[in-house]
Amino acid sequence: MYDNVLVPLDGSPVDEAILDHVARLAPIHGSRIVLLRVAQHWAAKYYGENAMPKEVEEAEEYLEEAAQRLRKAGIEVETVLGHGDPTDVIVREAEERGCDLIAMSTHGHKGFLDLLYGSVSHGVRHTVDIPVLLIRGKRD
Repeated sequence: MYDNVLVPLDGSPVDEAILDHVARLAPIHGSRIVLLRVAQHWAAKYYGENAMPKEVEEAEEYLEEAAQRLRKAGIEVETVLGHGDPTDVIVREAEERGCDLIAMSTHGHKGFLDLLYGSVSHGVRHTVDIPVLLIRGKRD
C-alpha cells in the first residue's frame, strides 16, 4: 500500500516519534523510506550546498545515523539533504520521488506558538494530494 514513504526530519527529539512509527510500519507494507532533512538557513536559498557547511555536515551525519537505525531493521532507506523552505522542499521531494505517503512528527504547538513558529506540517498537508501521517512528538 505504501511503497515509497517520505519522512522529513528536523533533527530535534520529536523525530523519535516518527522514526519509531516508521520502523514498525515499513516492514508491514514493504515500504522504501526516504529520509529528508532540510537545511533552512537563509543562505541555503541563495548558495545551496555551499551554505553553512557545518550545518550541512551535521545534517548529513544525522540522516545517516537515522538511516542506519532503520537499515538494521531490514528497511530499505535513502537519505536526501534539501535546501530552502522546508514546506516547499518536502512537497517537491515527495512529488519527484513518487512517494505515496509523507510521515512526519509534529511539535504540537497550539495557537500563538503555532503562529510564532509556523507549522511545516500544516503547510505540507494543505499542499499535497497524497496522505500525510502526523505523529505528535513527546513533549519534555
